[in-house]
Amino acid sequence: MFVVLIISGVIMGLIAAVPIGPVNLICIRRSFAFGPVNGFVSGLGAALGDGVFAAITFFGLTWIAELIQSYDVIIELVGGALLVWFGVHTILSPAAGKVEDGDKNEPGASTLVRAMVSTFVLTITNPATLIAFASMFASFRALVGGANSYVDAGFVVAGVVGGSAGWWLCLTSVIGIFHTRITDRTVRIINRGSGVLVALFGLAVLIHVVMKVFGPNG
Repeated sequence: MFVVLIISGVIMGLIAAVPIGPVNLICIRRSFAFGPVNGFVSGLGAALGDGVFAAITFFGLTWIAELIQSYDVIIELVGGALLVWFGVHTILSPAAGKVEDGDKNEPGASTLVRAMVSTFVLTITNPATLIAFASMFASFRALVGGANSYVDAGFVVAGVVGGSAGWWLCLTSVIGIFHTRITDRTVRIINRGSGVLVALFGLAVLIHVVMKVFGPNG
């Protein structure tokens, strides 16, 4: 049974990680600019964030889920502002090209620890991820009967982190093949393009918050 639980968790981790979003763009950009190790560690931060939401969902920590939902506007506001900051900073930074040992001008990527923490924060400031895991949990229970103990839930959460981390490992490994072959000019284009897209994601989040607060149903 535990094999089924882990596989189910892996599938949910992949569902959470694979869709292209701001964290994907940041990890891809860092993989090209700083190397696949930095990109993978950045992705690992996102995987740990997914694990936090999975743990809240599968361990039945409803009070934490309710707390997150009650402050969802503030959390989304912080997350959106961080995305805009990341994007604008990337656009305006000198972006001299590939940097093997990190670039102090890159927000959150000057060390591997900071790279991981930055994407972890971006992930946990997205309440939509919690809703997504709640939805996947409902589907999971229908398919395999649910996690009936903390041990079962632990297997599922481990699978989620493993599945998400596996995606980042595969993605950054593929990018690593091309990392040494691309030119500095290409990296600059990737920097600018990813910065614009990440900033737009952030603006979309902020607009959603404004509509939620000041809209007809606010």
